[in-house]
Amino acid sequence: MRKRLLPLVSVLCCCLCLVALAFAATRADTTSSGAVTITLPPPNNNFKPGPNLALAQDKCLTCHSADYIYTQPPLTKKQWTAEVTKMQKAYGAPVTDDDVAPLVDYLMSQNGKPD
Repeated sequence: MRKRLLPLVSVLCCCLCLVALAFAATRADTTSSGAVTITLPPPNNNFKPGPNLALAQDKCLTCHSADYIYTQPPLTKKQWTAEVTKMQKAYGAPVTDDDVAPLVDYLMSQNGKPD
């Protein structure tokens, strides 16, 4: 019984792969040079009002959209401080040591959770 199913399963897998490839080929736009282009949704560059909004817009939107803040799970003040420090130290975000606390205050007002 197992030997009979193996060829059938193999054929089904091949068919599914071909269907997936055909679907992908019809979904992508190609230019005359054969390059594939995609259309991404526009980024959300609007932070909601809160303390130190201008600072957050100046420092955070340099690297990513506002959606990045709002799609994260809520973080504690300690966790947001670690995130901002990581952006500053590891990723080279244009954040000074004096910017960290006000940015954390803004992030806590938008997506913070109590300690």
